[in-house]
Amino acid sequence: MKIVIAGGFGVGKTTAVSAISEIKPLTTEAAITSAATGVDRTGHVPAKTTTTVALDFGCITIDEEIKLYLFGTPGQDRFGFMWQDIVNGALGALVIVDTRRMDDCYPAVDYFEKAGLPFVVAVNMFDGDLAHQLDDIRWALAVGEDVPIITFDARKKLSVRDALLAVLHNTFNRARAAAGAP
Repeated sequence: MKIVIAGGFGVGKTTAVSAISEIKPLTTEAAITSAATGVDRTGHVPAKTTTTVALDFGCITIDEEIKLYLFGTPGQDRFGFMWQDIVNGALGALVIVDTRRMDDCYPAVDYFEKAGLPFVVAVNMFDGDLAHQLDDIRWALAVGEDVPIITFDARKKLSVRDALLAVLHNTFNRARAAAGAP
């Protein structure tokens, strides 16, 4: 089963995949060049020196028959042409949000809404702080009550696990509702 992890530049997608993958994650990190300095806003992540240029890939075994394949998207608009291939066949998505840079996650939210792919918004708890209430984040993102909004820490395996479980529960609930099941 395929799960997509998306969001803006520097929100923690690569970190989340790396925190939970049982295999050494495949990453396509490249150095941030001087040409990208004006494009990639590193103000809130000044220590960030690399960026994902294609995708991140990790894997989690649920049981003998079920594996979760995690695909992290690149966060910059200029790599958006890759999203269709990355998202193809996915069950659901986790959209990671950095509340210091909310506008960076709008393209991911819009993409999954238009694609009809179930998703969960996960507010990454940088420094353990929740800068805005979840209801305010829901309002800012203009997502309905059917889109779960949770907090998590992309650096912590159990927190990432819980976020991925939220994606699976949301996907299951949407499938049940579409099938008319109670």
